[in-house]
Amino acid sequence: MTLGIANLLQFIGGIILAVGYVPQITKIIKTRSVHDFSRIYLTGIFSGIVLMEIYAVYMYFIQHTAGAFFATNTIAFVLSGTEFFLVMALWNKKPKAQVTK
Repeated sequence: MTLGIANLLQFIGGIILAVGYVPQITKIIKTRSVHDFSRIYLTGIFSGIVLMEIYAVYMYFIQHTAGAFFATNTIAFVLSGTEFFLVMALWNKKPKAQVTK
């Protein structure tokens, strides 16, 4: 496999993984309900992405490589951070009342 194909696969996979946060963030904003989340799980995921972002920054700005990894990981960092902070901020609030038809 050539390096170009490997980079393309990483970029596509990274975008898919990063954009996967969008539906959950949208649902949190609409429902204001976060009690189905495991805060320990979210903390672990976000912490891992923070460490990967540190590595991505190093690789991109110091080693001048891994641009696709830097781009996709930064997107994942922003979106997972948004999800993490929404869950933590809304944890002690009551969810919106469900409207029944």
